[in-house]
Amino acid sequence: MLERNALTFNPGRDQDAQPVGSFTDVRELQQELQGHGIQFLAEADEGTTGPASFIVVDPDGNPVIVDQHV
Repeated sequence: MLERNALTFNPGRDQDAQPVGSFTDVRELQQELQGHGIQFLAEADEGTTGPASFIVVDPDGNPVIVDQHV
């Protein structure tokens, strides 16, 4: 059985989960990845602001979750 690892990134938070002053919004990151032809399992609603997330899969098949809480 092939094991997978989920990777999670949280724009707007540092490695200690504390808010940071400046960061790139998850929707902007999503648009950049879409521009490179990356396929998504789930997409952030680009008509919103604040918390949102998207999921892509890395070349090894691991889900990568970009989850913005602010």
